[in-house]
Amino acid sequence: MTAPDLSARRIGAEAQPIAIVDGFHPDPAALRAAAATARFAPGRHHYPGLRAALPPDYFAAVRPALTAVLAGVFDQRGGVSLLDASFSIVTTPPDRLSVTQRLPHVDATDPARIALVHYLGEGDGTAFFRHRATGYETVDAARAPAYLATLNAELRRDGDPPATYVADSTPLFERIALVAARPNRAVIYRSALLHSGAIAPDAVLSDDPARGRLTVTAFLSLD
Repeated sequence: MTAPDLSARRIGAEAQPIAIVDGFHPDPAALRAAAATARFAPGRHHYPGLRAALPPDYFAAVRPALTAVLAGVFDQRGGVSLLDASFSIVTTPPDRLSVTQRLPHVDATDPARIALVHYLGEGDGTAFFRHRATGYETVDAARAPAYLATLNAELRRDGDPPATYVADSTPLFERIALVAARPNRAVIYRSALLHSGAIAPDAVLSDDPARGRLTVTAFLSLD
């Protein structure tokens, strides 16, 4: 078994940390096998696809790598709470995306919230963005009212964004970083970072875990 390979960098003008871990799980083949028999259902909270429960031992298996990331990259010395975690597959065709799903987003405005995306197959990665008008790369509770007011004014002025996943720079957002997907790679970042799945126009959006964009997505809270 190969030890996880951790790298960290700071992105954008705000120099927010992100962590990339290759070899995140000791047995990714077993994870993919578990996903093949999992019961998927439509995702909540604007997720453009399906989600299913993880094997109960998932976090025990990734704890060494995750602990190293939280301590070494996010300077976390206290407790960590798991808020949500699941297998996830993006399945929504671009022409069926809501306006919200066509834009970069944040998962939470609390800086103590951490997001994790664990890629289990080939495919598209994760992109991070700066909102051009405000210059924001993160949106916390203090920034949220001004950010939303500016963004909504832009959408009223310009109309809805194109019906596509946002993977690169647009008139409203500048891409500041891209993490490519690799099997058994995880990217870990603050939930307040503006980001999107970097899903190409010709991506295979199958609901079959063996063919689609299969990931584990998880959300943590640092105590």
